[in-house]
Amino acid sequence: MVWFKRVWYYLIGFTLGSIVVYFIWTGKEVSFDYGPDARTLKTIRIREKIYSDDANQTLKLNRLDTTAINYILQNGDVNFSKSDQRAKPCATYYIEGEFQDKLIDLIIVRCDSTSTIEKVLVK
Repeated sequence: MVWFKRVWYYLIGFTLGSIVVYFIWTGKEVSFDYGPDARTLKTIRIREKIYSDDANQTLKLNRLDTTAINYILQNGDVNFSKSDQRAKPCATYYIEGEFQDKLIDLIIVRCDSTSTIEKVLVK
């Protein structure tokens, strides 16, 4: 078979396969959380969130609400050097993010069924 025909058949098959995959994945809410940051943030997001008194006071003082926290948990970065992910019984994570031109850091304790926002640091 001529080299040009092989390339042509390959491109036709690749195109049809890409179209099929596109239509299969379009209707589903699928996330590809493979990196350590993404996995950590996803496990924090799916657990019940509890706010400590200190966190609630900081949110009120800076006129923030849970929307800011949810935004940072969606788009923030986990600073693993400041985190203690091997702590027993619950891991502690230091999450950095930005919301409405404010740098906000979160200290979150993640347990089996809950994520407790211990501190909110606004810079």
